[in-house]
Amino acid sequence: MNLDAFWIILTGALVAVSCSLLGCFLILRRMAMVGDAISHAVLPGIVLAFLFSGSREVWTMLIGAAALGVACTFLIEFFHKKANVPADASIGVTFTWLFALGIILISVYAGKVDLDQDCVLYGEIAYVPLDIWLTEAGMNLGPRTVWVLGGVLVILLVFISLFYKQLYLTSFDPAFAAAIGISTSLWYYLLMGAVSLTTVAAFESVGAILVVALMVGPPATAYLLTDDLRKMLVISVGCGIIASAAGFYLALWLNGSVAGAISVIIGVQFMLAFVFSPSHGLVARRRRPAVLAEA
Repeated sequence: MNLDAFWIILTGALVAVSCSLLGCFLILRRMAMVGDAISHAVLPGIVLAFLFSGSREVWTMLIGAAALGVACTFLIEFFHKKANVPADASIGVTFTWLFALGIILISVYAGKVDLDQDCVLYGEIAYVPLDIWLTEAGMNLGPRTVWVLGGVLVILLVFISLFYKQLYLTSFDPAFAAAIGISTSLWYYLLMGAVSLTTVAAFESVGAILVVALMVGPPATAYLLTDDLRKMLVISVGCGIIASAAGFYLALWLNGSVAGAISVIIGVQFMLAFVFSPSHGLVARRRRPAVLAEA
């Protein structure tokens, strides 16, 4: 493995771990597509950040994207709670009009500037080794993206470790959580803030499509394989890391898109779990009536 391959796989693994951890809680809350909504909704934030600052510097774009990501979560909850719109409908309405707003802003105000909505959607993880972080002394610290994603992952690990009980209760039984004094709204917004942070940190390098695939696929696979949340988190992380490494080598073999290959591996993992899961798999469900009949 050469150094560039190492950085690409490491980047994919960092995104996979972060997205998989959060995705487990999103699936339990039946809000798996929130990551998709946020990843699309950040586009107008990027454009507005450029229009107000006149700069395409990375941190300016990230701040604008993060602001719109948080706003997206507030709008989803507002439409769901205040207008009694179903959660899936509020997600769909919010991200479609925000993404459309971003496209309009680009076409009207930034048509001649290198701001491409396709970059937000698809990204290009293969370019990660090119964005090197050099110190003032000229020391090569490796790709800047790896440091950003590593910092985000540390924040998420601390967040989940310290507040696992609150996240567990508000995800499984929000009524019981409210009854014992845990604010379900507070933990909803904290979780959505973590999703926004992760999505914004990852979309520049891997693109929105791969972020969504990693936030939904590995947790959904783990959901079919276990009924224990701690095991679900571990299995989800493992599936994400395996998909990142296997997807890179599949793309290398096919000379194709790395993000696309990783997404394909994620789909294969889910299909295998769907068919062969010991408790929820298709084979196990078909065998169960036969076993009961023999008994």
